[in-house]
Amino acid sequence: MPEERLPLVGVHHVALITADYPRARRFYLKVMDAEILHETYRESRDSHKLDLRLPGGIRLELFSFPFPPPRPSYPEACGLRHLALATPDLDACVAGLEARGAAPEPIRVDEITGARFAFLSDPDGTPIELYEVGP
Repeated sequence: MPEERLPLVGVHHVALITADYPRARRFYLKVMDAEILHETYRESRDSHKLDLRLPGGIRLELFSFPFPPPRPSYPEACGLRHLALATPDLDACVAGLEARGAAPEPIRVDEITGARFAFLSDPDGTPIELYEVGP
C-alpha cells in the first residue's frame, strides 16, 4: 500500500528574531517594502511580534526578545541558513535596494542552475538571498 504524501501546499511564513526591534522594523518596512499585518507587544515576555507581508505575499514574523544570542557564523550556522526571495528582475531589485541605502553583494551565478542571485543582510546579519526566476 503506497504511503500518502503530506497535504502541504507551501511555506506559510518565516520567523526571525531581532536584537534591535525598531531598527529591524524600519529595515523590513522601508528597505524590503513590507506591510504590517499585525503588531503586538507582549509585556510578560518584554517581546514584540510583528507580522509582515513582503511583496509577492511572503509572510514574515519578526520577534524581539531581550538579549538574544548572536548568530554564530555567516551563513553556515546550524538552523536557518538564509531567507531566499524570488524576483523576476534581479537587476531592478538590487538597484531598488541600493537606492534605499541597502548594500547587496555583487550578483553571482549559481554554478549548478545557472540562475543569478545576490545576497544582502538584515540589521541582525540574517542573510537574505535574492534569486532570479523566470517570468
